[in-house]
Amino acid sequence: MRALLIVDVQYDFLPGGALPVPEGHLVIPAINSILDRFPLVVATQDWHPANHGSFASNHPGRSPFETGELNGLPQVFWPDHCVQGSQGARISEEIPQERIQMILRKGTDPTVDSYSAFFDNRRARPTGLCGYLKERGVRQVWIAGLAGDYCAYYSAVDASDLGFQVVFLEDATRPISPQGFLKAKEDMARRGIRIANAGQLTWEE
Repeated sequence: MRALLIVDVQYDFLPGGALPVPEGHLVIPAINSILDRFPLVVATQDWHPANHGSFASNHPGRSPFETGELNGLPQVFWPDHCVQGSQGARISEEIPQERIQMILRKGTDPTVDSYSAFFDNRRARPTGLCGYLKERGVRQVWIAGLAGDYCAYYSAVDASDLGFQVVFLEDATRPISPQGFLKAKEDMARRGIRIANAGQLTWEE
């Protein structure tokens, strides 16, 4: 059984949002074109409290996109984004919500960031997604969403480490940094993660 994991396609990561991913809106038609191919669709949602430690605004003297540490871990300090209950935190309504069986909220702990859909960045706390997928009989996890060099990438790596076969849908993701995306793809290839384009796949039912 295969599942589609739609990572963080939220308004703050789309054009006009607080932390827009370049061309992030282009993942939506690619995702919608393949939704009916999956018996299980899961979406993730960054869901940060306003005092989240990854926000530059919570560190006097820090500017967005500077790097530093958060409780001993390397951290990019981001603009405030995907604050709980805000418009920017909502999943794009251009993705048919009725096709999503579960929405997993992450990044709720203000003391640690949470890029992956499976763990926080300290890898101390699983989100429960692994157990949910395995209980449903999922063997393959197909990754789409934002951003290709951050949350989608880390989700793909963790899914592979947890024993799933992973397909990373390059045309259904967009990165923040092209250079970072190249390194992410090289790392995924080394790990045996399949990188494919949804529009060019021959589907096996």
